[in-house]
This record gives sequence, structure tokens and C-alpha cells, in this order.
Amino acid sequence: MVFSSLLFLFTYLPIVLLIYYLSPLKWRNGVLLIFNLIFYGWGEPVYIVIMFASIAIDYTHGMLVDKCKKKGNDRGARMAVASSVIFNLALLFFFKYWDFLAGSLSALGLHFMPILGVSLPIGISFYTFQTMSYTIDVYRGDAKVQRNIVSFGTFVTLFPQLIAGPIIKYKDLGEQLDHRDHTAERFASGVEIFVIGLAKKVLLANNLGMLWDAYKALPTSELTVLGAWLGVVAFSLQLYFDFSGYSDMAIGLGRMLGFEFLKNFDYPYISRSITEFWRRWHISLGSWFREYVYIPMGGNRVSRGRLCFNLLVVWGLTGIWHGASWNFLLWGLYFGVLLMVEKLWLKKWIDRWPRVLQHIYTLFLVLVSWAIFAVEDFGQLGGYLSAMFGLNGGGLADGAFGYYLGSYGPSLLAACVASTPLMASLWRRLPRRAGQVLLPVVLLAGLLLCTAYLVDATYNPFLYFRF
Repeated sequence: MVFSSLLFLFTYLPIVLLIYYLSPLKWRNGVLLIFNLIFYGWGEPVYIVIMFASIAIDYTHGMLVDKCKKKGNDRGARMAVASSVIFNLALLFFFKYWDFLAGSLSALGLHFMPILGVSLPIGISFYTFQTMSYTIDVYRGDAKVQRNIVSFGTFVTLFPQLIAGPIIKYKDLGEQLDHRDHTAERFASGVEIFVIGLAKKVLLANNLGMLWDAYKALPTSELTVLGAWLGVVAFSLQLYFDFSGYSDMAIGLGRMLGFEFLKNFDYPYISRSITEFWRRWHISLGSWFREYVYIPMGGNRVSRGRLCFNLLVVWGLTGIWHGASWNFLLWGLYFGVLLMVEKLWLKKWIDRWPRVLQHIYTLFLVLVSWAIFAVEDFGQLGGYLSAMFGLNGGGLADGAFGYYLGSYGPSLLAACVASTPLMASLWRRLPRRAGQVLLPVVLLAGLLLCTAYLVDATYNPFLYFRF
């Protein structure tokens, strides 16, 4: 992690908020920019150079796009957009995919690309997509050009969501960089959302992650059917609460600083189709690919053959965006095929099924997808999928399954309930006065529990940092 969790919570964040609110309004973007760079550079100071380059390139390209458009030079504006996109994609390719491609070619006996051993800058998949959106939005007229380089640098480096999203499009934040409201109500709601996200991450994701790690470490020949499914259920909940928890923390921190970020998750595990699942899961990534890749390729308004091609391209890219490994590409194409089948044939039939059957269908396919996502080695992946469907000879269950189910049963039950709108619905039914009294008590208890866990625990991974 860039900061240890406790150092961030009880030192860095209070200092940032104190200095930010003591600063005059016109200085606050500058103050944020400095703290953003400190945050990012704490763990990887060398990569601040890349951040400066990204800011400089996209700032100047945005200015160039605006200048060309004002002169009626559409060709020049398009070339400037293309140059910005090429720079960002080249940056992403070099750090994230060069060694992956070099290793794959080397395995085939082709050695013209050396393996460089370059480490992956944290959050590069997020901030390169954000900066690409800027020049595209300026060209389309969806956003005004940002002439203040400090404000633009603040957008690129904004620490609440810099290293693990959500992906913020410039057009959704541009106006807020220049004018945003700082109210006690917004700050208080930000604290509430932040603590909820922290509890998701620390109390649910971390505990379930240990269960998944236990099953992933087993030889696939020793996996039972129920054990393999228990492991992948644990991973699915870990991933959801890890990433949605971080997204909530980012949204909460944004509100504390006067920003409003869009929701990134909307209870995806209550979905009744794969199409609905991807409207609810990682909303910012789906929105980015839809607006900047899928629709420019023609979207749905094309022939069936071209629609299939568009879906496979977009979902192949979505898969490989998550990591430089073939299993991520397979995972993306898996969803591309499922969405293709739903859009062209199956969706009209699914809508006629009983709701419980729709949920079972969706959860089954999603859980299979998380096995593909989680296991990078193809040999191990084949063994794990075989175990899930009883093809490895491991049997239905064993003593380990009973032990883990008993040990992690309360956490699994709590996570399953928390992945639905049930608790939020019950909370809204409380009398207003009771909610006002209980809320600070619940938040303080949650913060104390999280702090105690972080003090005691050594297991605290952030899954999306690698992306």
C-alpha cells in the first residue's frame, strides 16, 4: 500500500483536511495537488515523473484541441486527440503489458522483445483512462478546456481515487475543479460513506480473503465440489467488498473535499441477468468503455455480425485492462460471449423465468467467471473448474469444508446480507430521530472495530492496486 492504513487514517488524512480547510478557496486545488503528489510518491517516488509527464502531455494536448477547434481545424484537433490517446496507451502498454507480451513471445521461441522487469506504477490503469477522457471530452464539446494547470494536475492526481478508482471522466469533474460546495452536511455524509467503505474492506473483505487464500493454496486434486464452490463464493464476496469498499472510501473522501464522484457499484449480486450485472458492477469502467470504445464502434446500431465483433473487442479489452495475464482476456471474452447470447437470443426468455431462477442463473455464471478471474495459471484454473463440477475425483465434501464453513459461516452470512439492499432498506424505515441518534454511534463503533482489526491484523491486501 502507498501508506499503511493507520498512518493514512490518523495522520495523513487529518493533516490534509486541516490544511485544506484552513486554506483560502483559491489555494485549495494547489494544496490538494501537493498532498496528492505526496500520497502517490510516498511508496513510489520515481513514478512521480510519469505523473508529471501525464499532466503536461494531456494539459497541452487539451489546449491544442481547443485552439484547433476555435480555428475550424477539425483535422488538427483530431490529430491532437489521437496523439494524446497514443501517448497514454503507450504509457500503459510499456509498464503493464510489455513484459507480459515479451514473456508470451519468448515462450513461443521469439526473443526480439526483451523482458525488462519493469514494475507496475500503482493506479496507472485508472489515471491513464481518466486523462484520455479529457482530450476526447474537449474535442466532443462535452467539457471546457482547463487552462489552469494546477486544477488539471489536481484532476489527474486526486488522491481519494487515484490508485484504485473509480474511473472519473473529466466531464463529470471539470466544473467541480473550479467551483464546488463545502458544507457541513456534505462533509458529514462523506464521513459516513467513508466509514461504511472502510468497514466493507476491513471487516468483510479481509476476513473472506483468508478463506479464499486457503482454498486457492490447496492442490486442485484435493478440492471437493462444495469446497471449490465455497472458495469461489468467498473470493466473489472478497472482491466485491474490497473494491466497492475502496470506491465508497473514495466517494466519501471526495465529499469531504467538496467533490461528488459517481456511484461505482449498485448491489450487483442481486442482478437477474448478466446484462444487469454489468450495469451494476464497476459502473465507471463499463461507462468508460461504452462511451469511448463501444459507441464509437457503432454500439448496438449495427448488423448482428458487427455487434458480435464489437462486444468481443470491448470485452476482450475490458478483460485485459484488469491485468497482463491470459486468464483476464479469457474472463473478458467469457462475458462478451454471455452478453452476446443474451442480447441476441436469451434475454427475452430470461425475462419470462421466475425471479428466483433468474438470480440463480446469473449468480452461477458470475461465480464461474470469478474462478477464471482469480486463478491466473491455466493448469490450476482447469483443475479448479474441474473440481467445481466434480470432474477431479475429489468428492462432494470433506472435513475441511465443514471446518471452514463453521469458522467463516458468520462472515459469509453477514457478507451475503450486506451485498443486498436489505440493511439499507431497514435503516431507512427507522424513525428519523432514532436514525439521527444511532448513526454516530454505529459509525464510531465501526471505526473503532476497523482500527482494532488494522492494529492486530497482518492481512490487509487491496486487490485492485495491481490494476
